Amino acid sequence: MAAPVSPSLQTAVPLDQIRYNDQGLVPAIVQDYLDGTVLMLAWMNRESLQRTLETGETWFWSRSRQEFWHKGATSGHRQRLQAMRYDCDSDALLVTVEQLGDIACHTGERSCFHQVDDHKQAPPADTLSQVFGVICDRKAQPTPDSYTCKLLAKGDNGILKKIGEEAAEVVMACKDDDPEAIAGEVADLFYHTLVALAHHDVDLKAVYRRLQERRR
Repeated sequence: MAAPVSPSLQTAVPLDQIRYNDQGLVPAIVQDYLDGTVLMLAWMNRESLQRTLETGETWFWSRSRQEFWHKGATSGHRQRLQAMRYDCDSDALLVTVEQLGDIACHTGERSCFHQVDDHKQAPPADTLSQVFGVICDRKAQPTPDSYTCKLLAKGDNGILKKIGEEAAEVVMACKDDDPEAIAGEVADLFYHTLVALAHHDVDLKAVYRRLQERRR
């Protein structure tokens, strides 16, 4: 059962103020609420928008089949609504969701926007997620000249030693009140922490979920 949508979210999207096109539809961009990945583009009409707000899961209108479709009802890859916004012209929606099963595209890919120059490629996400993806790829397919691979090969002792060193350098940069140095040292600390996550098979999204829980 989907989690109920808060009344504040339901009232934040005025159904009568959305500017639907001549077919009574409005484009809905669907985005992962944790790392910002754009998952898909679909169409909503007034009723599918209302169903989405009432059920807490995404509903769309199929232009080809001329019927409503509940995302993931067949595949199980449902989308749990987290937030919804409309643009300055009120003629486009941004639907932020938790993608259950981590697959949004009917092809089995995470995002419908995975094709670049006829090649499959991970869709863009936030910078930390992109770096984490590279680290995980290095772990799965190690190369001898990669610093990340060499660090992973050292195991906990080497990885944790670097985290300690980088944390100390962040402290020193902050004590020196040097903004440029602080940014650089924090970037190093983030990177080495991501290596630790990959080494222990902890998904970065698990960290994001914890941060979201604490934010609330």
